[in-house]
Amino acid sequence: MAKPPSEGKLIVATYRKALHHYEIFEEMEAGLCLKGPEVKSLRDGKVSMDGSFARVEGTEVFLHNLHIPPYKNNTVEDIPPTRTRKLLLHTKEIAKLLNKQQVKGLSLIPLEIYFKRGWAKVRLALAKGKRGPDKRESIKKKEASREMEREFKGRFKV
Repeated sequence: MAKPPSEGKLIVATYRKALHHYEIFEEMEAGLCLKGPEVKSLRDGKVSMDGSFARVEGTEVFLHNLHIPPYKNNTVEDIPPTRTRKLLLHTKEIAKLLNKQQVKGLSLIPLEIYFKRGWAKVRLALAKGKRGPDKRESIKKKEASREMEREFKGRFKV
């Protein structure tokens, strides 16, 4: 089941590995164009964002490899689980994305999927993939900050 609403949002899924695999530069919100049974599956919290990405194609943005399994009580039509889904953005935002995405190595990745006022939304990030040394460096920084917090935690007890 989806997580309870926070800030008027009902969070369905988050891509936790994104912060480990990518260096995030900019975030934005986009609408997600879905069919009826897909919405029901999303409301059940059944979605996999592993390996999904967005791409600007012409004047539209599409989300690829987002896996939404078929709804079990669907009687209307069979929908492929990893079909390409259209993202709803303003033309100015698409032009801005197109300019920034032309920089070598930048890609659009989804960070989380949620419902806001009943509409399915995706939080997209303009990101650059981390290499092995970059990942090790970020892990070292996290460990150092944890150790510092542990040391300070014990000193200020009264």
